[in-house]
Amino acid sequence: MPSAKRAALLWVLALLGACAPAPPALVSAPPPAAPPAGMQYLYGSGEGAALSAQAWNALLAYVSAKVKARPADSVVLAEGAALEAPHFVPCGEKPFAAIFDVDETVMLNLGFEYHDATTGKGYDAADWDAWERTGEGAVVPVPGADGGIAALRKMGVTVVFNTNRSTANADATARAIAAAGLGAAVHGQTLFLNGDDAMGSHKDGRRATIASRYCVIAMGGDQLGDFSDLFNAGQAVPARRAATMRPAVAAMWGKGWFILPNPVYGSGLKGGFDDVFPMDKRWAPPADGEK
Repeated sequence: MPSAKRAALLWVLALLGACAPAPPALVSAPPPAAPPAGMQYLYGSGEGAALSAQAWNALLAYVSAKVKARPADSVVLAEGAALEAPHFVPCGEKPFAAIFDVDETVMLNLGFEYHDATTGKGYDAADWDAWERTGEGAVVPVPGADGGIAALRKMGVTVVFNTNRSTANADATARAIAAAGLGAAVHGQTLFLNGDDAMGSHKDGRRATIASRYCVIAMGGDQLGDFSDLFNAGQAVPARRAATMRPAVAAMWGKGWFILPNPVYGSGLKGGFDDVFPMDKRWAPPADGEK
């Protein structure tokens, strides 16, 4: 190509490039104006705090009575038990203990939930692992938990934590529990974690180990799996809810089993419209002219 024509072509191409619109810049989405409603309730509201304190007050009253009148059985379901016909691990002369989940049962993960709320990422396994390892400075006790746990220990009741945090982060989890004002936790003695046995995130094996050493007179958690893995054995949402109200199970709530509020995450946040709203209990405003 002659040099004059080549120069002209390059000039035209440069001009076209100058006139072309620039690609849009990548702009990160602004953080939401407010946290999700469940986080507002659990981490910020007086109502959420009052519910937690109410559960802890009830637990302490129950445990105090049981310490005075030694029960024959613990509140841990025995091997082979069913929700339809529960039976429990005998106490014998074993020392008293109470078992608690950690996250959102005795300790609020404020730092992680701030990260979740402001990024909108949702649960991310790598982020959660990093939080377990480094988040001890951004936790607080569940309202009532620090005083409640201290009171249990004064009664002579050993407090045992049973959590699905990882065994790889055992030392960091113990530090976080202490940083939340909940005292010492020793892995394998008063702290049990996901990976301590072959059952993974299922907790019944760990509960059985604890109940073999202690007369467990109370358990606290924010998920049904904190009381028995049977609740999560493939049941549909309506059946799972109904299972909590079977007479023998319903009698346990507030009488050995104590549930804490958690509208933020977990096994309770499931179900479509047909699961949550029965067909015969639906309503819509009457049409104009109708009564």
